[in-house]
Amino acid sequence: MNNTEEKLCVGIASHLTTMTTVIFVHGTGIREREYNDTFEIIEQKIHAQRTDIKVAPCLWGALGAKFNDNRASVPLEDATLALSQPEEDADIVLWRQLYRDPLYELRLLSLKPGDKAGNAFGEEPGDILQSRVESLTLTSELQAKLQEAGIAEIFAQAREAIIHSEPYHQALSKVSESDLSEYYAPIARAVVAQAMFISEQQEKFPPILTDAQLRDKVVELLTLALGETELGLVGWLLKPFVELAQYGGTNYVKGNRLELTDKISPMPGDILLYQTRGEKIRAFIQQQIEEAEPPVVLIAHSLGGIACVDLLVQQQLSQVELLVTVGSQAPFLYEINALYSLEYGQLLPEHFPEWLNIYDLRDFLSYVGNRIFPDRVQDVRVDSRQPFPRSHGAYWTNAKTWEAIIPRLP
Repeated sequence: MNNTEEKLCVGIASHLTTMTTVIFVHGTGIREREYNDTFEIIEQKIHAQRTDIKVAPCLWGALGAKFNDNRASVPLEDATLALSQPEEDADIVLWRQLYRDPLYELRLLSLKPGDKAGNAFGEEPGDILQSRVESLTLTSELQAKLQEAGIAEIFAQAREAIIHSEPYHQALSKVSESDLSEYYAPIARAVVAQAMFISEQQEKFPPILTDAQLRDKVVELLTLALGETELGLVGWLLKPFVELAQYGGTNYVKGNRLELTDKISPMPGDILLYQTRGEKIRAFIQQQIEEAEPPVVLIAHSLGGIACVDLLVQQQLSQVELLVTVGSQAPFLYEINALYSLEYGQLLPEHFPEWLNIYDLRDFLSYVGNRIFPDRVQDVRVDSRQPFPRSHGAYWTNAKTWEAIIPRLP
């Protein structure tokens, strides 16, 4: 055997013994426990079809956001102040629901137990209430406050939307003479919440959207215009709202600020840290690539995908043959000119590897790349059938994800 034949045989043998390495790069907010669980799933999915592939970790979370001074920046509740203010928080909880659904309180009233007493003279309490709402005359003070709040022009539209809704009519059917006055404030809140909802739909941002005192004054004046009544929650609704407030309201957050900060800070913290000092994270990923046996495939989720795109734009790492981004925001950041490594309008460098991008329309943190980087990205859509944000982490157990990835592995 001559030297040429010997080199050829060695090359073939080397190729046959080469093991592809898949490196999993996690996303924002992930630390060791969560990473290990996901890594195990990914390893199982790959080895179920390709036992010849080595799956390697890239746990950069240790470089992610952390408190460097024992959470000294987190304000603590003054121990001398009372933490239990259920009535205030019940109101906050109620408005949180009304912002999402202006008919929320009326829907609850429609479920009120008990039968209303009929009126022997023919006019039902619900008819009286309906008449007052439809024939409402705005006082000069209320008109001025609606102008100040920025909803005067859409007030009539909001009122019409409420009085023609099914929950409103269902609530009226439960009114009795004894509790007639309890319905004025919920109707007033529904109309005001509807006006705020319409404003946001029209992409208008009147003062009432953020001024709680102004909002409550409008509700008070509208309630009084409908009839003399108490402005608070209906008695039979108060207890469940107090319970909601205790476990989900502002006071709960105030009293558990350190615990809640520990739970939620890694996710936004990692993003902010990466955008300002991401070089250590990229260097860590590069180190894992250089230590891996080529060819290398990067499977990168969320912020991990952004970091890998930045790294592969800046560095020519020829051992990386395929980049798989999953639930990634890299195309979005490029389009708004916020991608660290590449200004909008610049092209991906020639050395950038093949790029597969997997997205889910139910994952609002996933974006497509082919229209932004024509002929350089292949987008594959999957459907987790999970609501957001659960959809953002649901890729790994989805068979379609692996149907897209496995055939492309070298």
